[in-house]
Formats: sequence, C-alpha cells, structure tokens
Amino acid sequence: MIYLLIKAAISGAIVAAVSEIARRYPGWGGLVASLPATSLLAMLWLWRDTGDPERVAELSASTIWFIVPSLPLFIALPLLLRSSVGFWTAMAIVVAGSLALYAVMFWAGPKLGLKL
Repeated sequence: MIYLLIKAAISGAIVAAVSEIARRYPGWGGLVASLPATSLLAMLWLWRDTGDPERVAELSASTIWFIVPSLPLFIALPLLLRSSVGFWTAMAIVVAGSLALYAVMFWAGPKLGLKL
C-alpha cells in the first residue's frame, strides 16, 4: 500500500509541477507537458513491478499507437477556445472526440495487425 501511495505522490507531483509552470510560462508548461513523463513513469513502475522487458516493450509500442488518436485533441482544443466556445464545452467536445478515436483504434488496431 505504501508503494502505491509513493507512486501516486510522485506521479501527482509531476502533474502539479506542469500546471504551476504553465500558469507562469505557458510555453515552458507545454514543453514539460509534452515530455513523455507519464509513459516513462509507467515503464519504470512496470519494470520495477515485473522485471519483464517484453511487457515494457509492449507498453512502449502500444503507447506509440495511442498517441495518434490523442493528437486531434491538441489541435481542436485551442481552435475551439479561440472560437469563443466555453472552456467546459470545449473540454467535453475534445474528450468525447478523443474517446471516440481511442475506440476506433481499439477496433481497427487488431485488424491492422497491431497488438494493443
């Protein structure tokens, strides 16, 4: 249980740091947010928990494929916000769109020979 709390605290601290940096310096916040910190932490935790290089490799490969359906979120959100769409409405639209694209990826991936 302590281990889980440590993992959550470290992971949460990174998210908090990104939001604080972005509040002061949006460009730097974007840079830090774009770093694959979540993926790297997940791979580190998975390695520590399993010691299985194949599982870490599978996680890494799957992450690549799920970046693709998440990219439209980062294109659509600023467009919506700059078009006077309210923040929560814009967030709802991009989250719903991303979920739909993730569902398409889960459906299409195996048909394209991807192991997700």
